[in-house]
Amino acid sequence: MERIKFNILGLAEVRWTGAGSMKLGSKTLIYSGGHTHERGVGSLFDVTTAISLEIWCPISDRVVAKLVAKPLNRGIIQVYAPTSDNEDVEVEKFYEEIEKAKGYVKSQDIIIVMGDFNGKSGDERVEDVVRPSGIGTVNERGSRLIQWCRINDFTITNTWYQNCPRRQWTWKSPRDRSRNKIDYILIQKSFRNAVKTSKSLPGADCNSEHVPVMCKFQIKLEK
Repeated sequence: MERIKFNILGLAEVRWTGAGSMKLGSKTLIYSGGHTHERGVGSLFDVTTAISLEIWCPISDRVVAKLVAKPLNRGIIQVYAPTSDNEDVEVEKFYEEIEKAKGYVKSQDIIIVMGDFNGKSGDERVEDVVRPSGIGTVNERGSRLIQWCRINDFTITNTWYQNCPRRQWTWKSPRDRSRNKIDYILIQKSFRNAVKTSKSLPGADCNSEHVPVMCKFQIKLEK
């Protein structure tokens, strides 16, 4: 986290039970999980950003953290979507939980939704939701994500920038047989100009089939 200089690091598949917060050195971790060591999400904040952490609300295995920022407040929703072998009802429940998380954030606040959506957004432009900087063909779960973004006026930041191919994929299969883009950072279209860059960081050593997705915002936090 220090080398990449993240202020906030979203985590999926934490696999901890219950919900809580803890100090990890100078950093603050908040997490939310279920009753078993499956799924689970969390957010890790550096010392400066943690000072601005106002509230956080665990919603099953989803977390919303509200941060005070100038000139606007910012709400962050960290997610881990159902995998492709789950029933559609689980997918709809997932999006209902995102809506519930949004309810803790004021409508005028900046809202960022990020995490593992387990869906491919494709490489073709879809209005102001998806730009043609994706990988492969959109699938059913990717279409559902795009639909949600269109209804709620969100855009997928890491499809907007013409990065090199290795900065596009976010997940690779075991033995690196295939690579896909299934992890995203979303923001409302009205705050699109606050985003300065968004890309994958395949060089990060995180011991996972996923690689971090970085998004740089020009937002100043209150002290």
